[in-house]
Amino acid sequence: MGKKATLYRMVTSDHICPWGLKAKGVLERGGFEVDDRHLVSEEEARVFKEDHGVSETPQIQIDGEWVGDYEAMRRHLGLPPEQKEGPTYQPVIVIFAVSFGMALTASYAMTGGFQPIRILELFIAFSMCVLGIMKLRDLSAFSTEFLSYDLLARKFVRYAYVYPFVETGAGILMIGGIFIFVAAPAALFIGTVGAVSVFKAVYIEKRELSCACAGGGSKVPLGFVSLTENVMMMAMAVWMLVKHF
Repeated sequence: MGKKATLYRMVTSDHICPWGLKAKGVLERGGFEVDDRHLVSEEEARVFKEDHGVSETPQIQIDGEWVGDYEAMRRHLGLPPEQKEGPTYQPVIVIFAVSFGMALTASYAMTGGFQPIRILELFIAFSMCVLGIMKLRDLSAFSTEFLSYDLLARKFVRYAYVYPFVETGAGILMIGGIFIFVAAPAALFIGTVGAVSVFKAVYIEKRELSCACAGGGSKVPLGFVSLTENVMMMAMAVWMLVKHF
């Protein structure tokens, strides 16, 4: 006999539960024959939750055993949790990986080959732009986390709101190699202040904080990666000044 599962999920005229769809996909990929039962109204979902003593849907039964919600189902099947808790470097790993790929292809498009120096320049500039975008998508959340460790922002709160614009703008100018007399000093300034702030908070005060480098709420721990971001900006700024002047 094949493996069987029963899935209870919300499917109404104006809402299809995404977690229910994910559960259905996981079960089908796992070789289960899925009895897909729809809860077609808020009232039906409310009655279902009251009758079964649960607080949310979807709910899953596997081979007659009541398993629970989506994450409980993943645990039951021996799968890692999809919603990971605690610190993670995933956001910055993705940003740096994509930025490096963009640098490679942009260098090839511009020069017809892969020039290491140009690739490195583009990589840092693209990284600054993407990191800036991540900060700007929720400026309030970024500034709140940034204020927990940045030395200058603590004295001048508005600096926390200006920082992402400076980082992004400097990155944009550095991609094209234009207005370097503005972009390089700006990047050098914010990179130096950031490096000193991170070093003080992490290595002197030994504080465990979240880094705002990939935006507010990213769960990236403040530490080596944060310091690296600032050192990269400083190095890029110095290099651009030497190269152009």
